[in-house]
Amino acid sequence: MNTACTNCSTPFEVTDHDLQFLTDISPTFAGKRYDVPPPTHCPECRQQRRVAQGNQLFLYKRKCDLTGKEMISNYHEDDPYTVYDQEVWYSDQWDPCDYGRDFDFDRPFFEQFQELVYTVPQPSLQTGFQYDENAAYTNYAGKNKDCYLIFDSDENWDCYYSYSINGSRSCMENYRLRKGELCYECIDCIGCYGSAFLQDCDNCRDSYFLRNCIGCSNCLMCSNLRNKEYYVQNKQVSKEEFEKARASLRSFATLEAAKQRFATLQVEYPQKYMHGTQNENCTGDYLTQCKDCRHCFDGSNLWDCTYAFQAFNPLKTCMDIQECGDAERMYECSFMGYDDHTCLFSMYVLSDCSDMYYSMRCPHSKHCFGCCGMQHKEYCVFNKEYTKDEYDRLVGKIIEHMQNTPYPLSDPIPDPDPPTEWGEFYPITFSMFCYNESLAQEQFPITEKEAIAKGFKWRSKDEKEYQPASIQLPDSIDEVTDDITTEILACEDCSRNYKVIQQELNLYRQMGLPLPRKCFLCRNETRRKKRNNRTLYERTCDACSKDVLTTYEAERPENILCETCYLESLD
Repeated sequence: MNTACTNCSTPFEVTDHDLQFLTDISPTFAGKRYDVPPPTHCPECRQQRRVAQGNQLFLYKRKCDLTGKEMISNYHEDDPYTVYDQEVWYSDQWDPCDYGRDFDFDRPFFEQFQELVYTVPQPSLQTGFQYDENAAYTNYAGKNKDCYLIFDSDENWDCYYSYSINGSRSCMENYRLRKGELCYECIDCIGCYGSAFLQDCDNCRDSYFLRNCIGCSNCLMCSNLRNKEYYVQNKQVSKEEFEKARASLRSFATLEAAKQRFATLQVEYPQKYMHGTQNENCTGDYLTQCKDCRHCFDGSNLWDCTYAFQAFNPLKTCMDIQECGDAERMYECSFMGYDDHTCLFSMYVLSDCSDMYYSMRCPHSKHCFGCCGMQHKEYCVFNKEYTKDEYDRLVGKIIEHMQNTPYPLSDPIPDPDPPTEWGEFYPITFSMFCYNESLAQEQFPITEKEAIAKGFKWRSKDEKEYQPASIQLPDSIDEVTDDITTEILACEDCSRNYKVIQQELNLYRQMGLPLPRKCFLCRNETRRKKRNNRTLYERTCDACSKDVLTTYEAERPENILCETCYLESLD
């Protein structure tokens, strides 16, 4: 089935598999089945709606609206919402049923649900705070100890300034790192130790500037090596030659030159068409141990999933998913998981939930429709409890109402048959966060003018965060004193102020690396851009001409190989 996006007019395909999935998850209420209609938005517009609903990277200081306690939150102090400290939010000090209301059949669903969500208290952060220790400045994270400014990350100890790291210790400035120790500026790496500037590497140690290497140690400026020791630029060297090359990286100027050399070196070696291993019948990128997945990115242990992005734990039989895990039968959901089953059009519904529709932040609940903040509840609509029969009849009536109510589009185009509310995810205007606070600005960047024209929220620059630097950073870490932790630093890219904390300084000294010249947000964005975008292109293997679907555009300079040819090319 070929169609065009009702939001941006881009043509896209809804496959027979997609249609069967939607049939299988269509719910039944009071003996009547309510079919979930085919998507009306293209995959990109659907993903943009989902990522626009969360703020992972921007943290602010504000007070708990119940206790007055100072806290860290991803809601700005100027936001008009009621925000509670997480410990208070999960306690019995308030009752979400106090915000319950009847559904008004003379008004659109999304308009009423937004009013409810904006009124119900929200937790200050999205973390497993019960299991954290000294990890206040983290978000979308849990089970972390002595960590600072890490996001989308779990089970780490003594880690800083990183995104999507797990099971790591004493690491800093990483992006999608697993089980690392003493790692710095590593991207998509697993099991590495004492290393810096690695990308797509496994089980490497005491190495610097590696790409696509496995089991290597004491290597520098190398690519596509397996189980090598004392190599520089893919050539065997003595231990003394390696140590001399490594020692030069203590200087900022020399390190920057090494980064430029490494960028050109990577083009000289072939790349596999897809990042990942042990996949069967999958399209996408950055996948491991997945089967029968279509257009999925950044996941492991996925089975029969379509358009799943950044799955943090296994998923089964899901479609249009953003950052979910340990879940099954999910459609158009964001930031959910941990034993969730059969959830549609919902967000932040975590921990043992099932049969949830258009709901937010309802842990340990089931059979809820249009609810927010409900905990350990069932058969609820708009935060009011009903009997099972009452619930079924009311939900059926609301769905029929939604089937006849136009869906609010951000970029409407003339359409004789416009989409209705039922079957659509929350519009971007629903989001509690500003567009430029969300990951949507990373993946689908727009200007402030464009955002305002579409009705999106936008966070203006806070001039207090852009003061002149109080010191010029030394070239080498050997010249840095402890006083640096009291200085105001300014990003050389965006001029935003940042600082160096003592734990961070200790790690720089231990690894012999110079201090950064950019703020965390710019450093994180630089790392993200070193990965391929989530767009698939048709091209052929540069060795055997086999057709491949890859995130490498045909115009890129790399030599792209199918898996068979790539393995044959390895040293």
